[in-house]
Amino acid sequence: MAVIAVVVALVDQASKTAVLRWLAPGETVAVVGDWFRFRLLFNPGAAFSFGTNATWVFTVIQIVFIVGVAVSAPRVRDKYVALGLALVAGGAAGNLCDRLFRQPAFFVGHVVDFISVGNFAVFNVADSAITVGVLIFLVATLFGESKASGEGDS
Repeated sequence: MAVIAVVVALVDQASKTAVLRWLAPGETVAVVGDWFRFRLLFNPGAAFSFGTNATWVFTVIQIVFIVGVAVSAPRVRDKYVALGLALVAGGAAGNLCDRLFRQPAFFVGHVVDFISVGNFAVFNVADSAITVGVLIFLVATLFGESKASGEGDS
């Protein structure tokens, strides 16, 4: 789980570093017409710019989640639950790096977003990992190995 989380965070930060060198804030580069493009934005909030005045709250939530996953990881037995949690933790770590070390200040930094698809929100690799991780976790929790094998049935 730790390896997956670290790889996700590193890929996220590497992609953000590349985009910061390539694009100016607000600049848009079409990749597939107007449907898929890169657009550099700095987001102080969460998804869809929710909570832009509560950046520190998201920083705390990310720290608590990462620590919670690290503490509970040794007890996770389902490989898909583990994968889901690792992807979410890695995404949280990637965005946490932004919140800790980017402008405007430590602990309240803005997250670098740059992937724009259609009329959807602009997001990043970390956000993608979080979304996929949550989906994998939910499916694994609802239909996982223990459910399929009948464990826990009376």
